[in-house]
Amino acid sequence: MNDVYIVSAVRTPVGKKNGYLREWKAPELLACVLDEVVRRADIDPVLIDDVINGTVYQVGEQGFTLARMGIFASSLPDSVPGLAINRQCGSSLSSIQVGFGMIASGMMDVVIASGCEIMSKYPIGSDTDGTLPDGRPQGNPFGEFYVKRVDGKLYNQGMAAEAIAEKWGISARDCQELAVASHRKADQATKNGYFKKEIMPMKGLDKEGNEIIVETDEPIRPNTNIETLATLDPALGTKMITAGISSPVTDGSSAVMLMSEKKVKELNMTPLARIKANAIVGSEAYLILTGPIDATPKVLKNAGLTMDDIDIFEVNEAFAPIPLAWAKELNAPLNKLNVNGGAMALGHPVGNSGCRLSITAIHELIRREAKYALVTLCTGGAMAPATIFERA
Repeated sequence: MNDVYIVSAVRTPVGKKNGYLREWKAPELLACVLDEVVRRADIDPVLIDDVINGTVYQVGEQGFTLARMGIFASSLPDSVPGLAINRQCGSSLSSIQVGFGMIASGMMDVVIASGCEIMSKYPIGSDTDGTLPDGRPQGNPFGEFYVKRVDGKLYNQGMAAEAIAEKWGISARDCQELAVASHRKADQATKNGYFKKEIMPMKGLDKEGNEIIVETDEPIRPNTNIETLATLDPALGTKMITAGISSPVTDGSSAVMLMSEKKVKELNMTPLARIKANAIVGSEAYLILTGPIDATPKVLKNAGLTMDDIDIFEVNEAFAPIPLAWAKELNAPLNKLNVNGGAMALGHPVGNSGCRLSITAIHELIRREAKYALVTLCTGGAMAPATIFERA
């Protein structure tokens, strides 16, 4: 297989629910990162073989083939095609993996992998509501076959997170401490300018509707504390899962440019990172969110590495019990986990998160002059992609 490099990587600041990005249309938001990732790479966009975009709720302005609509909204030429990916929360990491496969196989040389999700407009469940054109109910994807597969344990993701906490002996206090640490690390990373190279300043609206320029992530709450988190009411039919130990509803977009080694040399590029290995797993259906526990050893095996070789782990904080169970099961050091904060602080625009996590991990590898970062996310439907990046 051909080696595949990341030569450019950029994201928007994450917007909170009904925050600064609330009036953006998805194709135009995606177009911003497409144009910027090309500008940073400083290549002729006619060289781009494909744009692959991950979005979960592919309806309305996020529907059709958002990658292609993003191209039309951008300055990229009509010759660039687009592909839509949906692996739930792992969608944009899977976009990177599909781009990797296209280049590693020799089929392509330059691919943009991206993610985009505007949850302020299209919240969870947007693709399961509504009616067909003839008035019949649209129907729900979770039929009797799914109920049978999970042996009647039809959990929503909050219930699954609580079941995971119970199975791995994780307390509400453990979750609250992780949430506080997530906000603290994200706030400190922002103040220290650690995200500055990965974020492109974006136009948006303040609460009053005035145009503003945003350069930092909106969801971070630096004053988060245990005492306040302990007063929050449980949600999603659970006894312990609260909004404070869950990722907030957010908006955002991101993109990376992947390039073959041949094209890197031909264009005299200076890559940011190399993709060392990829993996994808399906996990226990009723627990839904345990996939990273299985994906991590699989991607390590594919890379010929061990846990000790990894400098940075980005394990998505969809709910606090997920990374905590992952760390317990794999005996992972918490000081290497989500080192600049996770999704509880930085947000989780679902289809965008895999690419966002990858961009953050790559830039942190460069800042630290470290070698390997492992990125993984749990997903709806009980799956998890995982990718290891090596600093170039």
